[in-house]
Amino acid sequence: PSLKAALADGSLDLTSYSSTVEAELHELETQCIDVYRSKKEEISMLRRELESCDAVLAALQEMLLGFQADLGGLSGDIRNLQEKSRSLGIQLRNRRQAESGLKKFLDHIVIAPNLVHAICRGPVNDNFLKCVQDLNRIQKDIHDETPQDWSCGEAPSRTVAGYEMQEHVQKLRLVAVSRIRDYFLLQMGFLRRPQTNVRMIQVHGLLKYALLQDFLEETSPEIASEMYKVYVESMGKTLYSLFRTYQAQLLQLDSSNTKGATRQDVIAIEDSALRDALTSKAKRRIDSFTLGYRANDVLEESSFRPILAHVALAEGKTYPYEMLFRSLVVHLTDAVTNEFVFSRQFFKRDAFQQLFSATLGLLLEQLENYLFGCHDALALLLMIKITHVQGRVLQARHVESLESFFEKVASLLWPRLKAIMDAHLRSIKSANAQKLGGVDLHAHYVSRRYAEFTCSILIILHKGQKDSKDFKGQVSPRINLKRADVAATASKETATTQNQNNSELMAPVEPLPGGKGSKASAGDMLLADLDTMQEEIISLLERLADKHSTNKKRIIFLINNLDQIVCIFQERRVVGKELNRFIELLMTQRELFVEEELLMSFSKMIAFVQQTESHVNTNSSSSESINPQVVEVLIREFSSNWKGAIEQINRNVLSYFSNFRNGMEILKQVLTQLLLYYTRFQDIIRKVWRNRQPPFCKDLVSTAIILAEIKKHALVI
Repeated sequence: PSLKAALADGSLDLTSYSSTVEAELHELETQCIDVYRSKKEEISMLRRELESCDAVLAALQEMLLGFQADLGGLSGDIRNLQEKSRSLGIQLRNRRQAESGLKKFLDHIVIAPNLVHAICRGPVNDNFLKCVQDLNRIQKDIHDETPQDWSCGEAPSRTVAGYEMQEHVQKLRLVAVSRIRDYFLLQMGFLRRPQTNVRMIQVHGLLKYALLQDFLEETSPEIASEMYKVYVESMGKTLYSLFRTYQAQLLQLDSSNTKGATRQDVIAIEDSALRDALTSKAKRRIDSFTLGYRANDVLEESSFRPILAHVALAEGKTYPYEMLFRSLVVHLTDAVTNEFVFSRQFFKRDAFQQLFSATLGLLLEQLENYLFGCHDALALLLMIKITHVQGRVLQARHVESLESFFEKVASLLWPRLKAIMDAHLRSIKSANAQKLGGVDLHAHYVSRRYAEFTCSILIILHKGQKDSKDFKGQVSPRINLKRADVAATASKETATTQNQNNSELMAPVEPLPGGKGSKASAGDMLLADLDTMQEEIISLLERLADKHSTNKKRIIFLINNLDQIVCIFQERRVVGKELNRFIELLMTQRELFVEEELLMSFSKMIAFVQQTESHVNTNSSSSESINPQVVEVLIREFSSNWKGAIEQINRNVLSYFSNFRNGMEILKQVLTQLLLYYTRFQDIIRKVWRNRQPPFCKDLVSTAIILAEIKKHALVI
């Protein structure tokens, strides 16, 4: 800038400035030469190195030029290789597609060597089963007449390979059929061996290879049919043998052989036969009238376990026949269910008739033999219930094979039960005081037998229903019997009980032959027999009561027997029209006894009240018709004798009635009625002498005093 400024203002002399610059350049040139001279060794060394580098670079240039020439030749080779690679890739892809198609084709028609070895020589196991399935698939493929994708759109049976393989596959299938037949025959032979676990053989030896049976059905129906016949024959004999042995063992446990009911065990048994029945040996017999826990032991579905006969024999146990029957039927039900499932899964058909015809015939024959000597109606009814329970079990399992068998069993049991019921009815109809060994005031054994028998029948009918909790045979508290309570509940309980009785037995049972009731079910007939038996037992009690000399004793006898029947019904928790009928009769007899007992001590006062009360009510203002002397005598007699009369009534009631609670209820009823009569007597006096009572009225006993005395005797139960 300073130079530029000097030039601009003209203050710079260019000549002098040029001389100055030249001098400076000359000086710098001199200095450079000096420096060059001082560095000449280094410069010469640098020159030599540059020359060496030039030589190396020249060699590299020649080498790179050679490489360039070589690469020019390789690029052509690479282009050739790329072309060849594309061509080989196409060929490989085509061959792989051909290989895949050929592999699919061969897989569908060619038999592998390991498959041939497994079928011809290998053991029958899971691998054998798989190989047979593969062979069956190949058989279907080589006979396929429709074009398939895996055979390039051609029908496999029309290809050369498919046609050639048909003969080989058929031969191998025949070998498989032979080996399967030998295996099944061996397994079915095991079923006939004693003490063999049949279920294990069925599951692991046969069902596991059910597809082989399907193979036989398709390949050789004759062999498949042979296997079915062999199994039915073998298993049928095995089942027959098992049930025959089990039944024979159960019969050794039958307590009815020595302790069962006999022909003489009827409700109205004769006195001579009854004395024989009270021996020490007979006391150990099964009670054919009292149910006890027989229904719980037999009809409890959840807790019941079939009897292990060999264990029970070793322990010396015995059972009532219905327990043996239930155990046998449960085993039969399980066996039928097992064979039903097995036959449907293995043979794809039902083999029940062929398997169980002989076994069912054996069971029915033994049941007929038992029924010839059976006189236990409870056992028969329990057996009928057992058939219904097991029928419901089979329905839940969707097995209907045993329906006809249960119908045959019912057709055997119901007529025998009807015959036993008729025997009981005949014994009641033909009974009299002489046959029954006379009568006294206490309850007769016939009424107890009837009550126990009827309760047992009704408990069995109700067993298994929603209200079965009321029929456990447990003792319940005594129910105070009042006519108003009976009237309020009689109709509802009667209808409910009748429906409940019918619901269990009506539908499943065939009608019994003969008679007017041939159109009615057997259950209806049983209920009709109970109704008839109730009327006959009432008639019998009336006939026995007529043997007493006085009406009072007759009433006492009827009360004791009716009370015994009612107590047993209540202890067994059995309700219904039967109980209501006896309660009504008992109420009627109690009322009659109250009147009879009061007439013994207060007959004059009662007669006076009954004769005068209506007249006083219509002519309350007139006292001329009432004799004061008679009233005075009645008042004085009552005031002097009423305490003693109540004591006598108390003693009489305690001696007449064996049931203490029944006696106390009757005593309360007698004393209450006495108080009512006396209150009516006082009302008559008040109405007749309304304005001014006679002096003898001061001897009237206060009702409060009588009520206090009554409370001393009438215990609150």
